[in-house]
Amino acid sequence: MSSTRFDDYTGKGQFILGALDESDVAWLRLHGKLHELGAGVDLIQKGQELDTFYIIMAGTLVVCHGDKELARLGVGEILGEMSLVDARNAAATVRTLEPSLILSIAQHRLSVQLQDNPGFAARFYRAIAMFLSSRLRTMVIQFGIDEG
Repeated sequence: MSSTRFDDYTGKGQFILGALDESDVAWLRLHGKLHELGAGVDLIQKGQELDTFYIIMAGTLVVCHGDKELARLGVGEILGEMSLVDARNAAATVRTLEPSLILSIAQHRLSVQLQDNPGFAARFYRAIAMFLSSRLRTMVIQFGIDEG
């Protein structure tokens, strides 16, 4: 893991990293940790209390509820955003499908930054809103729901 550099992946995290400015990304670099995970690793367990926010830097993960696959997530997508916003336990299990690189940020550190830096908070929450909107649109299309 020591050979993995955050800068090698910052251009890939488009939803979050693409919406933040250079000082925000520098803060994430300082306070986040990169984790290399093999295939088949449960990153999040349904019902788990989450204290971490994640950004997928490389790889593919699957979101499952029981035996049902709900979604596949890739580079630039985020995990733990629901628990960050509503402080509830994980609603689903998230597992790596292939070797993956995940950036983790402790929620308590992120919460302090969001409270202390209104500019960062505005950009960060806008990025989450854009991400959730994109996820919802994908689900609407996937389930054949008429948007009109």
